[in-house]
Amino acid sequence: MNAKIGCAVIGHGGMGHFHSHHMRRIEENPDLEFIGAYDIIPERSTDLMPNEKGFASLEDLLADERIQLVTVATPNDLHKEIVIKALEAGKHVVCEKPVTMTLADLDDMIAASKKANRLFTVHQNRRWDPDYLAMKNIFEKGTLGHVFCIESRVHGSRGIPGDWRNQKEHGGGMVLDWGVHILDQMLMMTRPRKLVSIYAHLDYVTNENCDDGFHVEAVFDDGLVYRAEVGTSNFISLPRWYMLGENGSAKIDGWDVSKGEIVMVSDWENRDAVPIIAGVGLTKTMAPRTDDTIKHYPIEQIPGSWNDFYRNVCAAIHGEEKPLVTLDEQRRLIRLLEIVFDAAAKNEVAKIEL
Repeated sequence: MNAKIGCAVIGHGGMGHFHSHHMRRIEENPDLEFIGAYDIIPERSTDLMPNEKGFASLEDLLADERIQLVTVATPNDLHKEIVIKALEAGKHVVCEKPVTMTLADLDDMIAASKKANRLFTVHQNRRWDPDYLAMKNIFEKGTLGHVFCIESRVHGSRGIPGDWRNQKEHGGGMVLDWGVHILDQMLMMTRPRKLVSIYAHLDYVTNENCDDGFHVEAVFDDGLVYRAEVGTSNFISLPRWYMLGENGSAKIDGWDVSKGEIVMVSDWENRDAVPIIAGVGLTKTMAPRTDDTIKHYPIEQIPGSWNDFYRNVCAAIHGEEKPLVTLDEQRRLIRLLEIVFDAAAKNEVAKIEL
């Protein structure tokens, strides 16, 4: 057996393709060797480098003893079946997000991994996004004092993608696409807090079959309100991040942390406000603070690399580290997705303990 861990990708379209995320990360990792790929569309399996194999079937790939680790990058509805087959074939498995669409299915996959005694983890790559890491750092350090509200959103204007992602039966929709990312970020940023209520509204602006946007308002046991939103019909985008604390606010527009800023109170004693004209009236309440009572700060950039995910996968396979993306975390996330869909369908606030 080679010193390197032999890898293969199942699902050689978008995320699995050589020029896309998984293939780049595997090729860049010195402890991994890319063996080949399989896709249900034959020509995708032939779009490989000369020393890489395009497998004719899933069974052929799983029978190759050179392959120790497979990454499953298929449409969402196929994850469970393929993951379990790969585990039963003795392979370690990385599954694209969402790992599956129901908690019951995830528990079946976890049981298969335990029976096979193989690593099973999920590609929650946006835990390494610089914008997320920067805001998480502000929150955890208490930079703004007591934080009472966090807003996290992703806005686009092209509608829902035109492939399987707009088909409910294949696990399409924005809750299961971008929602899995920003809700996972929410759970990771706020731990060990517990969720106590969820309100959710799904949008069907461009597609009647599945959601092309959503709004979730989550309340935690300490009173923190966290608003998560995805929109695909937004021609003017709101900030990617907006955090409110008792001593100031933080904002990032888009994904560029360098364009973000923190504004904090520097003089609590100076409370005088000069009235301003607001519409047809005057207001002191909404008058802006004077420059001598606030200070502006840049947002600290936190180092992070998506390559850390596969580095950790290698270490976990060798028994040197625990997986960074745990199955307990994924159980909580999938349960949250179930609650979001149910609360939206009933148009009511879900009282929970999660």
